[in-house]
Amino acid sequence: MHEDKRRARRFDLYLPVQVVTVGETKSSESVRTRDISSTGLFIEFDKRVEAGAKVELLVTLPREITQAGPVQIHCMGHVVRVERGERERTGVAISIDRYDFTRAPGGGQKPS
Repeated sequence: MHEDKRRARRFDLYLPVQVVTVGETKSSESVRTRDISSTGLFIEFDKRVEAGAKVELLVTLPREITQAGPVQIHCMGHVVRVERGERERTGVAISIDRYDFTRAPGGGQKPS
């Protein structure tokens, strides 16, 4: 039986993610999370990646979640698992090492 090593509860949320870097390579791929927690997330994308690779991501929390303007989470992390399936896309589990919250561009509050 497979032991679940997750440290935090995962939520099935399909949030927009901008992949900024993978390892030393700049990227500009837009993907969505399959699930997310306070310590990690799972995405699928087209580039090949190896476990241990450093990643930089921008996750956008939409207005429906924040109850205000959209918020971006700038995440730095590393790949802990890679799932190569029959499809073209690669499943990637990422552990978040550090993150910062910022307002998404154009997401400022309306003037009163």
